[in-house]
Amino acid sequence: MRTHTILKALVIILLTISSTGVNGQMSKKLYDPSLDGMKQIKEAIALASKEGKNVLIQYGGNWCPWCIRFDAFCKADSTITNIISANYIQVELNYDQTNKNDEANVFLGNPARFGFPVFIIIDGKGHVIHIQDSSLLEEGHGYNKQKVTGFFTQWTPAALIPKASASGPK
Repeated sequence: MRTHTILKALVIILLTISSTGVNGQMSKKLYDPSLDGMKQIKEAIALASKEGKNVLIQYGGNWCPWCIRFDAFCKADSTITNIISANYIQVELNYDQTNKNDEANVFLGNPARFGFPVFIIIDGKGHVIHIQDSSLLEEGHGYNKQKVTGFFTQWTPAALIPKASASGPK
């Protein structure tokens, strides 16, 4: 009888821990529906221009488990966080029933067509230079480190500058 009570208690504890982890992750408010997306984008472009960086927009919502999962995936990996902090000004652009940020979606070239999250890279001059379908970065029930790192590395300001050949122009 005592073993049954202990097992029952362990199951309850494990279920509580498991649901707290999921609910804790899902209750995290990564996106702020009250923000004006175009204002966020304009401010990020101005800062990116000043700092010689690009803008990284993660367009999604607090309702989206893949959006929250991507944020947690990046924050858990120091290589990825270092690439992002060195090269990008980040914006979490909200999309939900209360604020779809339609003006920003149009400005960005309708990235919502890819589903969520979707990632948009803007240069310091305000030009959208890449829209990334997040499903191409996935693997199984999460994200692939090599694909995500490759994506961030390929769109840094330095990666976009053509390298001069050793012998110079011909």
